[in-house]
Formats: sequence, structure tokens, C-alpha cells
Amino acid sequence: MTRNSNICAVVPVKEFAQAKQRLVGLLSPAGRQALVHAMLEDVLRALSAMRDLAGILVVTADQTAATMARRFGAEISAESARDSHTAAIAAAAALLARRGLGMLALPGDIPLVQPSDIEQLITARDDDPSFTIVPARDQQGSNAVLCSPADAVPLRFGENSFLPHLVAARLRGIEPRVIRLPRIELDIDNPADVAEFCSRSPQCRSRTVLEELGFATLHSQAQTRRQFA
Repeated sequence: MTRNSNICAVVPVKEFAQAKQRLVGLLSPAGRQALVHAMLEDVLRALSAMRDLAGILVVTADQTAATMARRFGAEISAESARDSHTAAIAAAAALLARRGLGMLALPGDIPLVQPSDIEQLITARDDDPSFTIVPARDQQGSNAVLCSPADAVPLRFGENSFLPHLVAARLRGIEPRVIRLPRIELDIDNPADVAEFCSRSPQCRSRTVLEELGFATLHSQAQTRRQFA
């Protein structure tokens, strides 16, 4: 695949067996692992379809995730992969900065993402140094962050990272650009997120897995909210 950009996508991935503990009341351990696997596949498929990326870097210590990522042409790094999301991204940012690249940090649990979303995000960025961010749908988390150069702004992820990231950018003398992209804004962390995802009837691997688990076809959004909220 021809790559035409100086932006590398970074996707940190927890070990599948430890992922999505907030879905314990909704899905079995095997079901949670199957969903996490499917969501990562959806994200990597969207990224691999992009020509306007220098590459894809998956930060993980999970061998299943690494094997899948390689099928999509991704580079694998295990540096800080077993530490926090923040530490994994920081290690990737340092690596890419040494290579003279920018970084688009995305989570592996935004299965609705499409290449057009990523293209819009990259196109919207300002001249270097720049900081572009897509908030989570609750306006608290940070679901996509584009830093150019990769270490332009120190990142610290968490449930309330969006506004602190804006402050961090401004402290570096960079005016952040905020982009609203509904498909990127929906990350799957809790039962309400699953219900919202299913209500959109997407055609993707994650939807197929939920149907195979008997969830997407047996529970309406309203039923899910009442039972698992």
C-alpha cells in the first residue's frame, strides 16, 4: 500500500483476557474477548484502507492481537504495553518523534470508524505543530488525538481527559482543533454503549459477533438499558 503522509496511526491494545471488565454483567469472558477481537479488527480494517497514513503501530503484549495486526500491515511494539493506556501512547509518541512522524492515537474499541472519518480528521489538522482531537460522546474522554509532531503535546488518558488535553495543548502554545465525528465518538466500554452501537445497525465484524452471541438480535436498546444500566 502506498503511504502518502507523515502521520502514523497508533492503537494501544490491552491483553484480550483483561479487557472490558465493565461488560462483565452483559457478556461472558469468552464473549468479551470475542467482541474486543472484532472491534480491533474493525478499527484496523479502516486504518489499513487509508492511503494518507505513514503506517500503523499497534502497541500490545497480546500475541493474538499482534498476529491480527500484522495481517493488516501494522508494526508491533510491546514497549509499555502492559502499563497504562497513557504509558503505551507515550512510548509510541517517543518512537515516532525520533522518526520525524506525527501520531494519530486511536483506541481499539471504536468499531464504527470508517476511512472517511480518519481522512476528515487528518485533513482538518493545522500546520505543525498541531493538535487535533475528537472527544468521546460524553465530552469527557479523548477518542482520537492527532499530534504533529508526535510528541507535540504530553497526553494523559482517562475518563476525563478531553478538557485537560485542550489545556495541555495551549500550554505548549498550540491552539487545539476539536472535531466532532460521531462514529469515532462511540467507544464500547459499558452496556449502554453496546445498546447505542446496536441501535445504529452497523455492518461490521463487531455487529456480527454480537449477533452470534445472541445479544444484538435479542435485546432492543431500551431493554438493554433497563436490564444492565
